[in-house]
Amino acid sequence: MKKITRKKHLEMKIQSIPPHPKPKVELEQYATPSVIASDLLWNALSLGDIENKNILDLGCGCGIFSIGSALLGANLVIGIDIDEESIDLAGNTARDFSLDNVNFIASDVLSFNVDLDIDTIFQNPPFGSQKNAERGIDLDFVKKAYEFSPDVLYSFHMASTEEFLINYYENLSFEITHIFRYSFPIPKIYEFHKKESQNVDVIVIRATL
Repeated sequence: MKKITRKKHLEMKIQSIPPHPKPKVELEQYATPSVIASDLLWNALSLGDIENKNILDLGCGCGIFSIGSALLGANLVIGIDIDEESIDLAGNTARDFSLDNVNFIASDVLSFNVDLDIDTIFQNPPFGSQKNAERGIDLDFVKKAYEFSPDVLYSFHMASTEEFLINYYENLSFEITHIFRYSFPIPKIYEFHKKESQNVDVIVIRATL
């Protein structure tokens, strides 16, 4: 597929990525809205973090950031998710888009390893905010990302934890260069949801090593 060169075209393409038909509450599976994904990817492209780079997408879900990176000219993209249904969906979409430089692997992110120089990592981990969810798993993702020694990490977090996160990143020797702020809409997709939609303030930390 020809590389996308306009942000609006990227958003439209991301919007056509099929969502998970039966999201699992224990994995806190929420699709990243196309407007947020395209904005973050476009910023990453502008900062030189995508084109001709090796990209790792941790907790890739249905492949929004993996596929978006490939559409923007990444050299190689690997998407990792513990949910095999998500991986199957992402792989089907990549094939539908004729993307041959994207690989999706079903694996627990926290035990995954790869022998490859990683330039950029994207991750939108579970926040551990749901009942019975694993607390602090987003911090485990950050620690795992550090093990890959990427040049750049982009990671989603709850905005309410920003001050703590800054200290956490700095203690891992990351340097935070940017903080992107979004209002993330959570649709009514699980039984416990009482509202049709609720906005949650999130941040995406861009950090370098």
